Amino acid sequence: MERSTIRGIPCMMEIKFNKTEESEYKILCFGAHCDDIEIGCGGTVLKLIEKYNNITVYWVVFSSNEQRAQEATESANIFLKEVSAKKIIIKNFRDGFLPFHGIEMKECFEQLKQEFSPDLIFTHYRDDRHQDHRLISDLTWNTFRNHLILEYEIPKYDGDLGIPNFFVHLDDILCRRKIQYILDAFQSQNNKQWFIEETFRSILRIRGIESNSPSKYAEAFYGRKIVF
Repeated sequence: MERSTIRGIPCMMEIKFNKTEESEYKILCFGAHCDDIEIGCGGTVLKLIEKYNNITVYWVVFSSNEQRAQEATESANIFLKEVSAKKIIIKNFRDGFLPFHGIEMKECFEQLKQEFSPDLIFTHYRDDRHQDHRLISDLTWNTFRNHLILEYEIPKYDGDLGIPNFFVHLDDILCRRKIQYILDAFQSQNNKQWFIEETFRSILRIRGIESNSPSKYAEAFYGRKIVF
């Protein structure tokens, strides 16, 4: 762990992963819906891609229809355009009904566990009020018991944002890239009043305040079990 400074003033403690820039780094991203990964941890994924040259990403989305699957595939490829080793999986379970596909969902997780052993997993917040999100979080923890898991947040009508304890600082360029990629990729969501730049930038700014980010912005996560 290291303590950085801003203008000579000590900041929050930072955790440094035991990896060099050339180390192989494996990331697994879970999203219940087609834009969840991008909204919840898209900036952090972009930052990790900038940091590590030898990175492998599995990007798994569980709910889609034909239009949304096309958007999700295009978005994933935009976010991961600098990653040569990647696998994008878009399932077509029904939106809002994931808990009623429990057996099939669990089988998907078990298959992934046999196929891929990540260094870091991004998944949904355990206390998210959306039933699909909660199921993905539960299955993540049920399936992967020896991995670093960070739970991301999705701002929405339910008002279920919590008090996160793990922050990733993002500069303005990364924030703008993340937001623009989302808005460009998911045209089907443009009719929703919350699906606008202000929403995405606001949560980044709030989490930046909470973590004393020198760049003003941050993505926030819930780290329930971290060993160092």
